[in-house]
Amino acid sequence: MMGQARAKQLADRIQVLVAELLERRIKDPRLGFVTVTDAKLTADLGEASVFYTVYGGEQDRVSSAAALESARGLIRSEVGKALGLRRAPTLAFYLDAVPETAGQIEELLAKARQADAEVAKSAAGAKPAGDADPYKRREDDDSDDE
Repeated sequence: MMGQARAKQLADRIQVLVAELLERRIKDPRLGFVTVTDAKLTADLGEASVFYTVYGGEQDRVSSAAALESARGLIRSEVGKALGLRRAPTLAFYLDAVPETAGQIEELLAKARQADAEVAKSAAGAKPAGDADPYKRREDDDSDDE
């Protein structure tokens, strides 16, 4: 249990370190507006997965991925120095698909709201198919007087 807590703590630190390195040290012109969204570290502290997003289009994502890959060795050595570990974890960078998925969900919700509004508009002047009050009441019903 302690190992998992330490791995989580170090993963959080790796996320911050990588973000700072990308902002200050990595001067690759291919690197776009990259945001480090998360980092996960294996329990043995040997491998770190770094998740990121890129602002822009597909070409920005491709060029930023290439820049991250070429800077991976430098980033790994700097992370290792900063963490003070005997062996720096290997780094793997993964494009985080959460923002794209969130955008798709927002589009679907907008379509659903529009469809609901159309249904509400068409139902506004509608009348029930049967009687206005489908529940028949009998005048001689004394069941609640007992």
